[in-house]
Amino acid sequence: MKCAGCVATVEKRLLACEGVKAASVNLLTEKATVVYGDEREAQDLATQLIDAIAKAGFAAEFVDKSKQSARRLTTTNSTTANSVQNSKLSREIAIPAALVTLALVGHLGLIGVADLPLIGNMYAHWVVATVALAWIGRPIWWDGLKSLWYRAPNMNSLVGLGTISAYLASTIALFVPQLNWQCFFEEPVMLLGFVLLGQALLERAKGKASQAIRALMELQPASARLLVNSADGELQVPIAVEDLQVGDRIVVLPGEKIPVDGEIISGSSSIDESMLTGESMPVAKQLGAKVTGATLNLTGSITVQVLQTGSETTLARIVALVESAQASKAPIQYLADRVAGYFAYSVMAISGLTFLIWYGLLDAEIVFSLKLAIAVLVVACPCALGLATPTAIMVGTGIGAEKGILIKGGASLEKIDQLSAVIFDKTGTLTTGKPEITDVVTDDLIVFGRKLIEQTTFKSLVAEREVPASALRALQLAASAEVGANHILGAATIAKAAELNLELLSTQSSQIIAGCGVEATLSSGEQLLVGNGDWLKDRHIEISSEMLERSKQLAEFGKTPIFIAANRQLVGMIAMRDRIKPEAPEVVRQLESMGLQVWMLTGDRQATAIAIANQLGIHADRTIAEVKPDGKAAAVMDLLAKGHRVAMVGDGVNDAPALASATVGIALSSGTDVAMETADIVLMRHDIGDVVPAIQLSRATFSKIRQNLFWAFGYNTLAIPVAAGILYPSFGISLNPTIAGLAMAFSSVSVVLSSLSLRATRR
Repeated sequence: MKCAGCVATVEKRLLACEGVKAASVNLLTEKATVVYGDEREAQDLATQLIDAIAKAGFAAEFVDKSKQSARRLTTTNSTTANSVQNSKLSREIAIPAALVTLALVGHLGLIGVADLPLIGNMYAHWVVATVALAWIGRPIWWDGLKSLWYRAPNMNSLVGLGTISAYLASTIALFVPQLNWQCFFEEPVMLLGFVLLGQALLERAKGKASQAIRALMELQPASARLLVNSADGELQVPIAVEDLQVGDRIVVLPGEKIPVDGEIISGSSSIDESMLTGESMPVAKQLGAKVTGATLNLTGSITVQVLQTGSETTLARIVALVESAQASKAPIQYLADRVAGYFAYSVMAISGLTFLIWYGLLDAEIVFSLKLAIAVLVVACPCALGLATPTAIMVGTGIGAEKGILIKGGASLEKIDQLSAVIFDKTGTLTTGKPEITDVVTDDLIVFGRKLIEQTTFKSLVAEREVPASALRALQLAASAEVGANHILGAATIAKAAELNLELLSTQSSQIIAGCGVEATLSSGEQLLVGNGDWLKDRHIEISSEMLERSKQLAEFGKTPIFIAANRQLVGMIAMRDRIKPEAPEVVRQLESMGLQVWMLTGDRQATAIAIANQLGIHADRTIAEVKPDGKAAAVMDLLAKGHRVAMVGDGVNDAPALASATVGIALSSGTDVAMETADIVLMRHDIGDVVPAIQLSRATFSKIRQNLFWAFGYNTLAIPVAAGILYPSFGISLNPTIAGLAMAFSSVSVVLSSLSLRATRR
C-alpha cells in the first residue's frame, strides 16, 4: 500500500466480504484487523479475505498471533537486520540522488553554463530518461497502472501518469521537431529521483517510528540453561528459549537475562525490571518470588521454575498489546480515509481540467499547459493523509512502552484528549492498600475510672502498659471471624492478633457480606458480626451513644471504624487506617492543574472519606463514599450521565467493571490479564505517579495527530491550486513538475518527522 487511498480500497473490499462486520487497515504497519460475526475459523475466513484483496491488486497473508508472538521474540537479530536495512537504504538513496545529479548536469545550459560534451545532447537526455523510466522508475508507474486497472488509483498512479506524460511529450518534441514543442526530459528524471528519494527517507523515518517495538522484541535472550537430572547429578544444558516448557527448571547467573516468566525455587538476587516498568531501581527477589522474562538478574545465581512460555509470557503479551495499539486508528483518521478514497480520482479530474482550461480556454502553449497538468498530478500527496495518524500512534505508544505505560491505540488517545474528570479508587490506588489497626475501643475503656484513657492506641506494639483484656477479647473475636474471609481489612486484623500472640478461635463458617462486613459462627456456637455501624444496626445490635461518638471522632481523623458483636451484644470497635501514598497529593495537584476534576471513590463512611480527601487535596464535593464493590461502575455511570468524560483509575482486578464503564480505564497493574483486557491504559509500575505522564503523553500524541492531519489537508488544499496555475495570471508564479514532485516527497516525510518530534518533547 502506498497511500491512504490504498487503505480505503482494501477496507472497502474487506467490508464487502460476507460476514465481515468491521475492518481496519493500517498504512504504516501494513496490517488489517477484521471483525466477523459467524462461527467460521479465522483461517477459513482469511482465504476469502485474501482473495478479495487480490482482486483489488494487493497481496495479503494470514497472521496467526498465537504462533507469531513466540517466534518473533526468538528470531530477531538486530545486528544483521540493521546491517541489511542500512545497506538497502544506502542503495535506495544513491540511485535517486544519481538521477537528480545526472539531470542537473545534463541541463547546465539552461542556467547559462556550458553544456558538457555528450551529456548536454538532447538525445543523451532521451536515453537517460528512457532508462530511468524503463528500469529505475518501472515499479512506480507499473504499480500505478495496475491500481488504475483495478479502479483503485493511488499515489503511484498520479506520479506514473505525470512522468509518462512528460516523457511522451518530450519524446514527441524530440522526434517531431516541426511541432516546435519544448523538450523537458529533465522533468520526469528529476521527478522520479525526488519521489524515490522521498520514499527512501520515508522508510527510514518509519523505521525510527517503529524502533520501540523492535527494542521490545530484542529483549528476550535466545537461549537458557536447562537444569536436568543425570546419573552424575544435576547438569546445566543449553536450550533454545522456544523449546522451554512449563515446569522446567532453569539456572540464571548474575548478569544474565531471565528467559521466561517463572518462580524462584532456589537462591535470591536483585532484578532489574526497567524493561517492564521503566523503573531503574533493582527489586530484591527471594525464594518463591515471581520473575518476568527479559528482566536482568544482577547479583545472585537463581534457579527458576518456568511458569509461562511463548505467547503467554508477560513480554510477549506486552509486545502483542503494543503492536495492536500501533496497528489501530484514531476515529479522527476515518475522515482522512474517506477523503483519500476519492482523492486520486479528484486529482486526475483537476489535472485534466487544468490542461483544458489553459490550453483550450486561455490559449497557453501546449507544453506549458501539459506541465501544469503534470504538476497537479505529482504535487498531490494522499500519502501524508494516510501517515498522519499511524506514525503519531506508533511513536507515542512506543514512548509509553519504554516508560512502562501501555496505551491501547488511537481510540484511547482520542478519548483521553476529551477527559474532564479523573476518578480514583481509594484503596490500593491512592492508599497503600495495606491497612493497619490503629485503635481499639470497648465500653469499659471509655469509662475506665473516668480518666483520659479512653481507648488503646497501637502506635507500635503497646509497651507502656498492659493491653486491657477487653481490647484483646475484641481483637480475638474480630480476627477469628475474618479467618477464611479473604478480605483486606480482615488480613490487617489477623496480623494484629498475631502480633499480640492471640490464639484464634476455630469457626464453623465465615461469610463476607459485600459492603457490610463478615458474619461468622464459632465452633462454640457463638455468633459473630464484624462490620460497619449501619449494618449492625440493621441486625438490631445496640450501639451506645458514647461508642458512636468515638467512631465519629475516629472517622474525622481518616480512620475506618469497625464494630464487633458477639451473640447480638456489642463487644467493641476497632479502627483502621490505610496510609496515603506519599506521591498521591502531588498527583492530585498536577491533574487539577491540567484542568481535570479529581474524584475519589471509596467504601468508607462519609466522614472518613472526607478526612482522607482533605489530606489528598480533593474537594469534599468530589468524594463518593459508602460505595459497595458492585456499585463502583454505577458511580462512574452517574458521572458520565452528568456530562463528564471520565477516566477511572483502579488496580485492574476488582475494579474491572468500573474500568470498562468509564470513558477511559487506567489500571495500575503488574501485567494481570484483567488489566490487559479491560483498561485503555495499563501502568506496569503500579505507580500512581504514572497517571500524570500517561495523560500528558496521550494528549501530546493526539495533538500531534491533529497537527499532522491539519498539515496533510492544508498542504493538498493549497498545493493543488498553486500547481494548477492559479497564481500565474497575477504573479507569474507556477510550479514545474520537478518542484511539485519535491514538494510531494517533502510532505510525506514531514508528517513522519513531525511524529518523531514527540520523542524530543517527552518528559
